Order: sequence, then structure tokens, then C-alpha cells
Amino acid sequence: MFERPPTGQAAVIVHLAFGLDEYDEADREFHELVTSAGGEVLAHVGGSRRTPDPRYFVGGGKVDEIAELVVEHSAELVVFNHDLSPSQERNLEKRLNARVLDRAGLILDIFASRARSHEGKLQVELAQLQHLATRLVRGWSHLERQKGGIGLRGPGETQLETDRRLLNERIKMLRQRLEKVSARREQGRSARRRARTPIVSLVGYTNAGKSTLFNRLTGEDIYAADQLFATLDPTLRRMDVPVGEPLIVADTVGFIRDLPHELVAAFKATLEETREADVLLHVIDAADVERRAHAREVNNVLDEIGAGEVPQIEVFNKVDLIEDESARIETDAHGRPLRVWLSAASGEGVDDLRAVLADFCNPDMIAGVLKVPAAAGRLRSALFELGVVDDESYDDDGASRLTVTASQSDLERIVAQAGLVFEDVLVERRAARMASSGPASSMPTSA
Repeated sequence: MFERPPTGQAAVIVHLAFGLDEYDEADREFHELVTSAGGEVLAHVGGSRRTPDPRYFVGGGKVDEIAELVVEHSAELVVFNHDLSPSQERNLEKRLNARVLDRAGLILDIFASRARSHEGKLQVELAQLQHLATRLVRGWSHLERQKGGIGLRGPGETQLETDRRLLNERIKMLRQRLEKVSARREQGRSARRRARTPIVSLVGYTNAGKSTLFNRLTGEDIYAADQLFATLDPTLRRMDVPVGEPLIVADTVGFIRDLPHELVAAFKATLEETREADVLLHVIDAADVERRAHAREVNNVLDEIGAGEVPQIEVFNKVDLIEDESARIETDAHGRPLRVWLSAASGEGVDDLRAVLADFCNPDMIAGVLKVPAAAGRLRSALFELGVVDDESYDDDGASRLTVTASQSDLERIVAQAGLVFEDVLVERRAARMASSGPASSMPTSA
């Protein structure tokens, strides 16, 4: 019986086509996943099939080809860019005499190496154990043997049954711990709801630049790198906007095609930050030729976690990598923002995004001109004290013309306290701040 090696980074990778149009892109992403996990790709096995083989997933001839490459390159690991059944993994390991890992196991391994917080480690361990639960019978023949020896003979559970029981107990304990974490997160969300603090959640395909944009918006310096799943642990920070109350920005884990269901379930507590957000910033790599497909994958996961109905603004990042492209805001026929094109790396267009978020999260904000009579000195002082005055000029009759940007409800309250009528004081309502931050355009068909 094959005994699985405890370690191994030298890998032969296998990716078959099943009539998919996106084979090349999926193959490139698979290679990046393996290298992100620390693997060294020694050989690549491709091919096509109509349906998977029930015994080996690949055909008998392809198994022989993989076995030859394993021997030729002294590979310790064979990684499939597909989900394998436990029996397929077991059969392949016997034939190849090497450790076999499927796509779900590979992604789980990457997550395990990236998790830093206590919560993240709990989530990853839970996902790994749930994935392992159906794979205990692999290559260890001793797990099926009855316990024996002096004092241990007779009725009792097998080692395999013992391992399954201990694994289930560990899964139960992890779920209980994560429920406590979820309860603490809910307390934080309740406090933010009471304070009426808007929540902006960054979502997107892995390596789209979410963490870099998060740092730009919040002034933080969280880890960001050009690699898949560089950031796992959720981070919430305050973001100041040009006018209005500060917002809370949440950076979340990146999504990927065929994200293991175990991970989606385990990260439910974290992803609730996305579901409870006031608006989602869907960060898209504008320089990626597969950006449409990646955006669909992200939206599929959002639907799966119940966040599909949360308002969404698309942020096309990395415009600095596209020739003849620049930062801009795209709006619909009613002037509402749909997309913001920017570069998180250079900062180009980030101020446009701040203005868009300020308008979206503070719909009560208005920009206008108030005519304050000379006798209403207290009103003038109150407006300056509130910090909403952008400019001031004077009429011939001594009245002040104050250019303000503030919450309409706040302005109405202050004007009423001065014994005046807001509609009489407001002499000009100006365009939204967003429109002055850059030229808006209609949605291009190339997006």
C-alpha cells in the first residue's frame, strides 16, 4: 500500500479541457495557483475529454503519461486543476506513487499559508477538515486495522472510526468558536448601524488590486502583492470623504473561479461584512482580457452568499497599464455613477471615487448658495462653525452669499433655528460634487 510522502513541492500539473472556451486563461491561472502555493512546476500535462473517467478522472493512457513524468522529474506531487472524488485521488496515488492534490485542496493549502488572524486560521482549518472528512481513506492501510495488543483486544472501534470521530468533534468545536466570532462581528455591525456609519465593502477577483485600493482610500499599509490571495483576513478602516461623515471601508478575500464550497461556507462570518454593506465596490482588473468572465464569477459568489442585491459600483483598476486609457467616471442616463476607471497604484482617479462614495453614501448632501441677511449673523456663524462653507461673497445690501456643501437636513435645521425659511435662503442649487471631479461618459460597449 502506498504511503503518502509528508512533504513535496516538485509538481507535475494536469489540466484537461472539457469543451471550455476559456482553457488558456484557466490554465494560466492554474499555473499561478501552484506557484502561489510554493510549488515548482516540473511538467504540464494537457489534453481533452468529453467526460471524466470514473476511476482515474483521466484515461488509462494519460495516467501512464503522468507516471512517466513523475519518474522522469522525480516529482513528489501531482496537482489536478479539477475536483477529484476521494476514490479517484486514492486510485491515482496508487498508480502514480506520488501525492495527488485536486484544485480544492490546492486553494485550501494557499489559504492556510495566508491566514494571519485567529479568525482566519479557524476558518481555514474548518474548511480543510470538511474537505478531509470524505478523504480519510487514502493510502494509509493501517487506519482500517482493528486496535490490538494486550489489553486492547476485543470489541471496539477501528482506528479509522476513531479518526473520523475526532475529526467530527474538532469540526464541531471550530464551528462553535466561529459562531462566537460571528456574534462579536454582529455587535460591531450593530454599533455601526446605530451610529449610521455607511459601510463600503471591496469585492473582486483575486489579484484585481483591492488591497492596493484599500490602502489608497484609507491611508493604511496592509499587505498587498502581485499574487493570488495575497490578503485573506478582513480589514475594516475609516475613510474620510471630501464632505460628510467618514465611511467604513472593508477589504475582503478575493474570489476565484470554482471557489471550493467548503471555503464559502467557512468564510460565511467574514463574508457577512459584504452582505451587510451599504455599497459594494466591485474592483475589476481593467487590463485583464478575461475581466468579463472574472466579473461573472464574483457576481456568482455574491449571489451565493446573499449579497447579490447590494448596490454595486464597478471600479476598473489598473488604467495605467492600458494605452490611451485614463481615469474617468461613467454614469447612467440619470447621472448616477456606474463605473469609475482609476489606478490604485498611481492614485489617478482615486479622488473621483471618493467623491462618488461621498455622494452615494450621503444622498442628503447638497451643494448650493445661501443668501444670509446681514441681520442673521448667528446663522452665518453657525454655518462656518459647522465647516460647510466653501466660499463667501457679499451683495450690495450687505447680505452674505455663502457657497456651501452639506446635508440638507442640517442646513434646514440651522436655518429654522435662525427663524428663516430654507427655501427663501437657498438661492442657487449647484451640480453634485461628482460631476465637477471629472468628465462623465456613457458606458462603452468594450467594457
